[in-house]
Amino acid sequence: MATDLPAHTEPSEPTEAAQAAGYGAAVRCARPQPVGVFPLPAGFLLIPGGDETAAVRRSLAAGMLPTAWPPQLAAIELAYQGDLAGAVALLTGDDPVTRYNRFVLSPAGSAAPAGAETEAATAAEDPLSLRTALGDELGILVDVVRFAGGQRSVPPILTGESEEIAALVWSAHAAHATAAGRIGDAARMLGRAIAAAHKAAPGLAAQLMATTAGLRRDVEGPTSEVIADLTAALNTLEPTDLVAVRAELHLTLGSVHHELAGAGQTGEDQAGEDLAGLRTAAEHYLAALRLITIDTAPELFASAQVSLAAAYLAMPMNSASDQLRIGVAMQGLRTALTVYTRKTHPQQWASTQLNLANALVHAPSSHRRDNLVEAVGRYQEVIANKVGLADPPAYARVLTSQGNALARLGAFPQATALLHEARTIFENSGDDESAATVRHLLDEIARHRALISSTAGS
Repeated sequence: MATDLPAHTEPSEPTEAAQAAGYGAAVRCARPQPVGVFPLPAGFLLIPGGDETAAVRRSLAAGMLPTAWPPQLAAIELAYQGDLAGAVALLTGDDPVTRYNRFVLSPAGSAAPAGAETEAATAAEDPLSLRTALGDELGILVDVVRFAGGQRSVPPILTGESEEIAALVWSAHAAHATAAGRIGDAARMLGRAIAAAHKAAPGLAAQLMATTAGLRRDVEGPTSEVIADLTAALNTLEPTDLVAVRAELHLTLGSVHHELAGAGQTGEDQAGEDLAGLRTAAEHYLAALRLITIDTAPELFASAQVSLAAAYLAMPMNSASDQLRIGVAMQGLRTALTVYTRKTHPQQWASTQLNLANALVHAPSSHRRDNLVEAVGRYQEVIANKVGLADPPAYARVLTSQGNALARLGAFPQATALLHEARTIFENSGDDESAATVRHLLDEIARHRALISSTAGS
């Protein structure tokens, strides 16, 4: 068995001798294979056969689902449709490729759901025996699957693999390097993966391009070069059936434009650029939402809704028609909260609750009082659950927002008590600017109450 690669080194390049050795002629599994292109675990499966399955193999490697599946690939078809139990039930052969595909779909392989278990799938498969049976080139996939499923701490070393197989191994090493904080190593490994997959599996190569652009953004920030790289990857994937991947790329591109729009200096020209950037960001968020639904990709859908709402709420209010945009933003936040619940996504739930509450306070509406009452309730939910409020200034900011909403409702005693508490926290934390903002709110409340008292006494 291959030795685990030390964390500080890279796997060696395939040698010419190893490339010439082939990949196990006894295994009837032609190339290219669509490994790593579609979501796991189906994306790890091998397509058996030769010429009779060539069209399906090449279609999947490019990121497109076949219009028709050959009868001998019924199990693979079910797996791509998400019916893992049905797929395993059809994988009854004892040849190396069928054994490998069972291994991928079994809990011992890529952590398939419990519903996929059958007697054939749960039978222990020895990784070394399976690796040997698959032969050169394909055998390494066993250890890639084990790494992805958490059964190996590091990816396997390349020993002569080529094209899409090598690309998948390089990408596994890049993921390992990224997790260890070795971003430069990860970028180099991804470059080799892209080069290896470019011709054989363009669907995989494009996704690796997007991953590389994401690493570049982490290092360089939201630059025009990052936008260009992400756009190139998206354009390559546009004709594919990798819908969730395309949606995620739109979401990432939107966030880059959004970040750039919020990083400018003041001034009329900059304000115009910021608005254009927010509009571009919103277009990408909308494009993502057109590709997915709350049923097909709930977390991605919720994230896109929250991002779109943030872009809409950051745009200036110049006309009455802008109220429609605010309404769309608030509805998007409400929809996201059907995915982000307090139990399943506590941090996202708290953040979305606060965003919705803030929008309710500031949005123009004929139901002003109802909106304020709802906002106060949402602030209180976050405060009561203390999610994301371990940092005292963060807690004080929510108290300030709730106090402001209560003051707008005319509940001055309650508002004053919350604002005094918030001011004390800010002062103790050394946040003089926030403390001054709270003092200004308290002064406004005091003046308003004095005006009411003088009016009542006259």
